Amino acid sequence: MQKPMKAACLKRLNRIEGQVRGLAKMVEEDRYCIDVVTQISAVRAALRRVEEEVLRDHVGHCVEHAIASGNAAEQRRKVAELMDVLSRASR
Repeated sequence: MQKPMKAACLKRLNRIEGQVRGLAKMVEEDRYCIDVVTQISAVRAALRRVEEEVLRDHVGHCVEHAIASGNAAEQRRKVAELMDVLSRASR
């Protein structure tokens, strides 16, 4: 992962970690179910944004490197890997 992307992802993940701790506190305090579900949705959206950024970095760095290398086997491997992760993410 590129250094700027790594720093940005870690910052977002730390924020998400705080959101999850807040969720645990909401459950402990018997907060209204819909409020808890709303916050869970917000955490999932934040995680999706991190996932998108990591994938964008992967395509811009790792996949791009495989394409530039001219190594057909490496290119197929990177594309198959990307398709696999996108397939899992859509479930």
